[in-house]
Amino acid sequence: MSIRALRSQEPRRADVLTTSDGYPRRVDGCLVEAIREEWRVEEGWWATPTRRRYFSTVLADGSLCVLYQDRRDGSWWRHGR
Repeated sequence: MSIRALRSQEPRRADVLTTSDGYPRRVDGCLVEAIREEWRVEEGWWATPTRRRYFSTVLADGSLCVLYQDRRDGSWWRHGR
C-alpha cells in the first residue's frame, strides 16, 4: 500500500458513512482501511465553541485523510484528497 501526502489544508465537506459506534467507515465513497489516530478538540467556552472529533485515516486508495465531525451540527469535514 502506498500512502500519499495530504494535499489540501483547507477543509471541505465530506460524505461519511459511520459504524454503529460513530467511527468513519466510508469517506466520499472510499473505504476506510485504517484509523491511525483519534482526538477531540473542545474549546472556546468564552466565545463560539469549537467541538470536533478528529480522525487520521488511511483510505483504500492509499491516500491519507484527516476527518473531523463538527459535534455541534453533526457535519463531516475532510483535509486531504
